[in-house]
Amino acid sequence: MDYGKALRIGRAIAGLQQKELAELAEIDPSHISLMEIGKRKPSVDMVGRLAKALQIPEHLFTLLAAEPDDLDVEDPKELERATQSLAQLLLRHTTHSRFRGKLPLFPKKT
Repeated sequence: MDYGKALRIGRAIAGLQQKELAELAEIDPSHISLMEIGKRKPSVDMVGRLAKALQIPEHLFTLLAAEPDDLDVEDPKELERATQSLAQLLLRHTTHSRFRGKLPLFPKKT
């Protein structure tokens, strides 16, 4: 799993800088940087906090982190297409970080 990739994609979609994401996830900004460059791996708890801060469901955030060897797929390009489609879908449903008040991206169903 490449959570650094997922963080970069998620931050780009949400329009967040590392420092902004760190504040939302209540962690040190240097930890975000270290995860993005692959020097640190997030704990299960951290994955949840990051996904919540990015307003991305945890299972979709994990899919963004998936690499071809992580999943049992016939065609490795299938995973790449799924990840690209997911990023495009999220991008259509997000707003710039300045408008964070209009989030969440995925409101809870009542």
